[in-house]
Amino acid sequence: MTKLPADARMGEVTLAVHDLERSIRYYEGALGFRLLAQGGNEARLGGERPLVRLVEERDAKPRPRHVSGLYHVAYLLPTRADLGRFVRRIAEQRTPVQGASDHLVSEAIYLGDPDGHGIEVYADRPREQWRWENARLHMATLPMDVESVVAAAGGSRWSRMPEGSTVGHVHLNVGDVEEAQEFYRDAVGFDITAAIPMASFLSAGGYHHHLAVNAWEGIGAPAAPKGTLGLRSYTLEVPDKAAAEELRERLGLDAEDSLARDPSGNAFRVVRA
Repeated sequence: MTKLPADARMGEVTLAVHDLERSIRYYEGALGFRLLAQGGNEARLGGERPLVRLVEERDAKPRPRHVSGLYHVAYLLPTRADLGRFVRRIAEQRTPVQGASDHLVSEAIYLGDPDGHGIEVYADRPREQWRWENARLHMATLPMDVESVVAAAGGSRWSRMPEGSTVGHVHLNVGDVEEAQEFYRDAVGFDITAAIPMASFLSAGGYHHHLAVNAWEGIGAPAAPKGTLGLRSYTLEVPDKAAAEELRERLGLDAEDSLARDPSGNAFRVVRA
């Protein structure tokens, strides 16, 4: 079994949205993304590098429940102070929030964009504070200490998504966790880092997770019907040219823009970073 290089990471995510201008306003206003490029029915936004590609599909319907697809895209901020600035900003703007959690390895706040795509904005705790036991990482979902996170920002203010922000991980709904876990471990080369009932977490290089899969929409959940909004693809960046080419060959991909699909139909591309 070939493992991914330790410096593999997640890249740009492509989402289908109903109203491109409405979505641009949200990602700029709520998240502090910059509009990097726009043309036709799509736009790319992010920081110094693209993090999300939005494609307008006016006739697409909202994604129904009990299907596979995107659970959330998680944007990783460089520091806890950045997260504190972000939390203060969305509180002042009264941006709707779906949750705020302490996962032991990270602290995170959860939102949803205008089309219901899940969003996590988080900061990692130092790796020396992460606790491993029997090759599995201790993670949890506890209430975030919001006051402490905001205090970490001091008096500084949020202006935009800071330099160094990345797509830290992608979390997917799947129909069968064991099947998805085997695919991402054996075919793609991730390591399993943690598991909870009906969910599994995988990564390269000892990170807590670059990818998560869950069956919380139901065991056996099918792919979303065609013509619905949602995830179109995510990107796995492999800095090593030989490793990227070998992975594409293993997945039967003939080019960087070719899409692979996991057993639940979630699409991704492999690119050399």
